[in-house]
Amino acid sequence: QVQLVESGGGLVQAGGSLRLSCAASRSIVSFSAMGWYRQAPGKQRELVARIFSGGSTFFADSVKGRFTISRDNAKNTVYLQMSSLKPKDTAVYYCNALVLVSGSNYWGQGTQVTVSS
Repeated sequence: QVQLVESGGGLVQAGGSLRLSCAASRSIVSFSAMGWYRQAPGKQRELVARIFSGGSTFFADSVKGRFTISRDNAKNTVYLQMSSLKPKDTAVYYCNALVLVSGSNYWGQGTQVTVSS
């Protein structure tokens, strides 16, 4: 069983920055893709950013130009750098890992990000 542990959430003022980390319990090179989702109160969970095994990335329109995703294979960790944060970015952020061949889909426990106006 794979464990994903997020960290780095917290309270920040609008315009500020945060970096989220997701540490995996096994080598992340084994994953087809890793990503970050978020879920705000009363809303569905949505994909924020994803990084594929080949290095390509995807960002939701709402965060393009403000968020970046990266990974450190040696540390088995994926990062989400969030800048120019807005109150609407407030949500619980979840780390996700996919293994397409097996259909495996792993989730972290989530980390709260709160952006005050």
